[in-house]
Amino acid sequence: MSIKFLTAVQNIRPETYMSFVEEIETEENFKKVNWSTGIDKNGNTITTNTCPHSEITWTAVKELMDSYD
Repeated sequence: MSIKFLTAVQNIRPETYMSFVEEIETEENFKKVNWSTGIDKNGNTITTNTCPHSEITWTAVKELMDSYD
């Protein structure tokens, strides 16, 4: 399912950077994704659990994921 999630996100907005540790199968899992918002002065990735891209919503991602079946 993570491949479907990654594919869906990349189809909505290419070059989106994120990390996650579990399968993204529910909206609750989606809310745990660490979305990259930039790099700090030490070269570390700055992340947030709130998706910074308005076009990437759970509804949009789920719809694409379901279409891959």
